[in-house]
Amino acid sequence: MRSRPDRRYPRTARVNRVVHEVVADELERIDDDRLELVTVTGVDVDSDLRHATVWLSSLSDTGEEALAQHRVRLQAAIGRQMRMKRTPELRFRADPAVATGQKVEDILRGLEKDRE
Repeated sequence: MRSRPDRRYPRTARVNRVVHEVVADELERIDDDRLELVTVTGVDVDSDLRHATVWLSSLSDTGEEALAQHRVRLQAAIGRQMRMKRTPELRFRADPAVATGQKVEDILRGLEKDRE
């Protein structure tokens, strides 16, 4: 009798990791100037695996338009590399943690200047 693999790592966490890798890799391959400075910072796939939010370092209006144009290509890349009944529909959002980190950095720089 064959034993089952250890399942301590939840399925959604594994899907998050793979979708993150696939989308980041595919974005590098897309030749679109509007996506030049976009970096994938994280992915959250819903528990039912129907939707995935892709968190990006920055998201301008033109970048959002480009991602909307290339969404089908990105989903197709996920479908080719993962064995799933359905591919999650991608949504793209700017990562609020990046903006928060920038604010903290600005505050620390201000404190450092005040000391001098």
